[in-house]
Amino acid sequence: MSSNKKGKTSIQIELNSEERAELERVSRSMALPHRQVQRAKVVLLLADGETISETSRQTGLERRIVRKWGSRFVLKRQAGLDDEPRSGRPARFSPRGGNEPEQAGMRTSRFG
Repeated sequence: MSSNKKGKTSIQIELNSEERAELERVSRSMALPHRQVQRAKVVLLLADGETISETSRQTGLERRIVRKWGSRFVLKRQAGLDDEPRSGRPARFSPRGGNEPEQAGMRTSRFG
């Protein structure tokens, strides 16, 4: 991270001490999903005065993605870094593999 401000960016982020501590913890995590780590790094770099282009270069993300997460953080703070619900048909089966008693199980072909 650079201490001198090279250029201006349209996204201005000021972090309080709790936000910075949480983002730094997430950015160093080896247990959290990579997408959360990347988003925390984006916000930290932008808060330190890096440009969108420099943040993009350092994180390996496209500029539009850096802009997206920086803007969402400005609007919603930490909650803005969470995934939003996706459109599409809801899952038919539980991701845990267990079926509810009312649900039909997966059909298989029977030989014999």
